[in-house]
Amino acid sequence: MTYSGAVKVGGPADVHELQDLMISKVAVGPMDNNAYLLRCRATDEQLLIDAANDPETLLTLIGDDGIASVVTTHRHGDHWQALAQVVEATGARTYAGRYDAEGIPVPTDVLVEDGDTIRVGRVELTARHLVGHTPGSIALIYDDPHGHPHVFTGDCLFPGGVGNTWKDPKAFASLIHDVETKIFDPLPDETWVYPGHGNDTTLGAERPHLSEWRARGW
Repeated sequence: MTYSGAVKVGGPADVHELQDLMISKVAVGPMDNNAYLLRCRATDEQLLIDAANDPETLLTLIGDDGIASVVTTHRHGDHWQALAQVVEATGARTYAGRYDAEGIPVPTDVLVEDGDTIRVGRVELTARHLVGHTPGSIALIYDDPHGHPHVFTGDCLFPGGVGNTWKDPKAFASLIHDVETKIFDPLPDETWVYPGHGNDTTLGAERPHLSEWRARGW
């Protein structure tokens, strides 16, 4: 089956099989949050991005092998509703952006800075700090040595625009700047984007609209 990234709450995971990494996407909770399970194909180590909700669904997805770590992309409550249960069940190490960790009720083991490397087995992810949706949101970039990059953007980038900045001009200016300079500028059009809600996209599909987003202010 070809990966599409289209998932529904209560439905099956969609699995993106790369040469070194398997990415399983599920939708959970009343706000249709996406959670992503990354599995290193060489070591079978696993990492979860956003234990958002429905802990039973997430723990079933994780399976008996457990997870080594769980990354919370930002402090908003819909992205960590299942975090306590998942950590209790798996003993996973917790990661979050330095400036958002205080807003997450589960203790953060590793405070993530811009440019930090987070590993899952032999796979390396690069964290980028994107300011505007929250003070400490992070995106994770996997620069696949066998293909195009993949980026997990939390609520900072979606099909059709950047994340919500609640009509705050300074917050929007910060977020669009960070998304442009840290995501769009260094990464090619083929880069696959995995957002915190809804369908996936690519940078190539969104890049032509950056000026429109700036003009409208959201």
